[in-house]
Parts: sequence; structure tokens; C-alpha cells
Amino acid sequence: MSTQFAVDIEHANVFLGGREIIHDMNWRVEKGGRCFILGANGAGKTTLVKTMMGYAWPKFGARVEVLGHRFGATNLVELRKKIAWVSPFMNQFTSTENTGLEMVLSGFDGTLGLTRKPTGEEIDTAKALMERFRCGHLIDQQIFTMSSGEQVKIMIARALLTRPEMVILDEPSVYLDMAGREFLLEEIRHIAEKLPDVTIIFITQRIEDILPVFKEGMILANGRIIEYGERDAVLREEVLSAAYGLPIKLWKNNSGRYWAMLE
Repeated sequence: MSTQFAVDIEHANVFLGGREIIHDMNWRVEKGGRCFILGANGAGKTTLVKTMMGYAWPKFGARVEVLGHRFGATNLVELRKKIAWVSPFMNQFTSTENTGLEMVLSGFDGTLGLTRKPTGEEIDTAKALMERFRCGHLIDQQIFTMSSGEQVKIMIARALLTRPEMVILDEPSVYLDMAGREFLLEEIRHIAEKLPDVTIIFITQRIEDILPVFKEGMILANGRIIEYGERDAVLREEVLSAAYGLPIKLWKNNSGRYWAMLE
């Protein structure tokens, strides 16, 4: 088993619904890396996440290894417990009756919703984490009554409950307003700085969401990697313009974040 890379994918062609979504994907992320994936809607970002989680499989001849475990020769249920997947889209797969505390507690078993009676220690741990992410007031509130920002906070608390080896942040700010997004990005920056051994993959369609803590990344378009490498080399005007089909100009603020403008 590979120990150097958290993600190691070779020659992956992934079909969903009879259509090829990912084309000859070759991609590696070192363990402990901070990597972003940038792409417009339909670029293949979600399919790539499903491939990393073992919910979508490439054609014969590909190789997929995650956290040193080769797909086809590992227990995916156990592997998924080491991966924290945070996505606002995950709520569509959860029961509307789950409370905030129940959803966070489900992180212990890698499920979406509580399926057993938790221990007192588990409840205390979950409540403490919810307080840290400023969602302690949501302990008894049902998920479907929460705002999008509140749901994302719950999913992050759930994701970090078991100290995962890899965190996948799948467009976590897509439904948030500006204030909610900036709060979330600050929390992500804090997580990236405080958990140096955890691999973090950040997926977004917004250039301005890519924090300087993400040192490397890729631009994905039509299921293909358009550019991959160090952050500043990837986020170039000509590359972004080609990927989005728009004349993009970049402005960099004092914190090192890029903001896109149309020429």
C-alpha cells in the first residue's frame, strides 16, 4: 500500500448514467496536503468526490488509492470512517427528523443520521464540538428547520468528530451569504492550521473562496484537468479564462486571496 499519498488516481475514466464524466484522470495529493479543486458547474467535481469515496467506480484498467488503501482490495465502509466529507448537498440523504446533535453523533459511525443509542461520553464530545463551531443552540433543532449556514456548521462538526485522516470540503459555502461564507472560510483556515497531519481537499466554483492555506490545486473542466500545480501557477488569468469561457481578470488582496472580475 502506498503511504506517501492521500489520493493516488491513475487512468480513471468514470461513467455515470451512461455518459463518461471523468476522462483519463491522473491525480495525486500528498498526505497532509492542502489541495483545492476549482471548476464550474458540470466540470466533474462531484463525480470525482464520489470516486474518491468509492461511490462511483472507473472503468477497468484504472487505479484508485485513498489513504494508502487500493480500491477493490479494501473495506470501503471502514475506509470512509477515516474520511470526513462535508457537503451542503448531503442533507438530501438525511432524515428530516434528525436533530443537530443526532446528526453530529452519526459521525462516529460514518452514517448520515443516528442509527444507535450513543454513549454519554460520545454525547459530551459532540456537544463540546458543536459549541466550538457556534452551533450549540442547534442541539435539539431538527435539520430541516435550520438555515443553510447552520446545516453546514453541523456537517463540519460531524466531520471532525472522529479526527479523520482526510477532510473533503465539497462546495461548503455554496448556499451562504457573504457574512456566513467569511465565517466559514475563517473556520476552514483555522482547521487547516491546527490539523497539520490531516489532508484537506477543498472543492469550489468560486475563485475568491480559495484561501492561501491551499498551497496547490487543479482546475477541472469537462471532466479533465486543465491545470494542476502550485496555487499561484494554477490561478492565472489565461488558464481561468479558458476554463470558464470568460475574459477573467484577477485582483489579489492583502490576505493573498484572488478575486475574479470580467474584463
